[in-house]
Amino acid sequence: MPIKMIARELYLLLREVEKTEKELKNAPLEKHLEIKDKLRKIKAERNRMRAILEGKKDRS
Repeated sequence: MPIKMIARELYLLLREVEKTEKELKNAPLEKHLEIKDKLRKIKAERNRMRAILEGKKDRS
């Protein structure tokens, strides 16, 4: 995958993390577990994309 595509995907994931953190902050208590699980998955994907991007940068 080209660096531009990886960087774009990383940017979108960063935005989604921010949005989900705000959602968690404003959510009723009964929704917290569900939103925390969603946030955990998004952060894992964000970290994976960041690692891929760093690996691509090192090779260039």
